[in-house]
Amino acid sequence: MEVAGKVGLSEAAVRRRISNLVKDGTIKRFTIEISEPQMTSAITYVSVTPSNPTSEVSKKIMNVQGVETIYETTGPFDIAAIIKGPNIAEVNKSVEEIRRIGGVLNTNTTIILRTLR
Repeated sequence: MEVAGKVGLSEAAVRRRISNLVKDGTIKRFTIEISEPQMTSAITYVSVTPSNPTSEVSKKIMNVQGVETIYETTGPFDIAAIIKGPNIAEVNKSVEEIRRIGGVLNTNTTIILRTLR
């Protein structure tokens, strides 16, 4: 275990300490960040017709391939959808599918150029 070598403990000691941190709730979950080389991301803002519940349209958008996250928002748009695909053409397919969903009045899409963390 690489951590053991870096902190100067045995692997068993590191495992025991991590186990104790999980048991007492200090560590609640483990995550893995995977880099997504060559992925194109976009935010598609969606206006919903007044006669359709926003939550119902959101559920339909969430089923579109490439849609990763849905935010129901205030302001000029009712929904913001985060879309990812291997290229702009694939992202555009997702946007076109969203436009065909019943209750979608209007969309406005922006391509994400860079993400800073």
